[in-house]
Amino acid sequence: MRRADRLFQLVQLLRLRRAATGRELADVLGVSLRTLYRDIRDLEASGVPIRGEAGVGYRLDRGYELPPLTFSEAELEGLVLGARMVSTWADPELAEAVRSAMIKVEAVLPEGLRRVVLETALFAPDFPRTQKMSRDVDVMRRAIGEHRLLAFAYTRADGEHTERSVRPLALHFWGNKWTLAAWCELRRDYRSFRPDRMEGVEILDQRFDPTDGIDLAHFLARVEAPD
Repeated sequence: MRRADRLFQLVQLLRLRRAATGRELADVLGVSLRTLYRDIRDLEASGVPIRGEAGVGYRLDRGYELPPLTFSEAELEGLVLGARMVSTWADPELAEAVRSAMIKVEAVLPEGLRRVVLETALFAPDFPRTQKMSRDVDVMRRAIGEHRLLAFAYTRADGEHTERSVRPLALHFWGNKWTLAAWCELRRDYRSFRPDRMEGVEILDQRFDPTDGIDLAHFLARVEAPD
């Protein structure tokens, strides 16, 4: 871990804890007590309000906030890769939103970190199949947020064709496909559906109650393969 990243993590640890001993902090960071003490001295010298209390440990003054958009290189690489995956695999609205967000991030980064955003060699290549796999994901996202039923025609892997009305609960991305977690009104049970096997996806006027016991937690407890 780079020292700058370690100092950042140390401040985060102190923000999340009311107090922590030097040994506790050193163990979490994987450094010696001597290194931990030196890091704390350096942070104090730079203006971070760390207080040490005998028998209690170190604490950070309440209300202290880190400067905005303080990222490590690894964090930025993760953000860039995530943004590129969304741009490739998500619906156009979400892809445009994440591109806009990354432009805002890039605009306020110092030059050294801006280079990481521009030069990160982590990609999520696009190809014709991705558009089919993420078809109508924007409609499903809206139905989930508004707690409204979805209707569509569905073709299973074995060729069976049915008309479905479902409660959409969540969307899951599996690296090469999306699935919609839902309660199926036809089967009266939880099911997963693949967007590339749906046709005529439509949001219905009918709303459902997300607190009536048919929810994502129960779906996850009874996960099944896509119907």
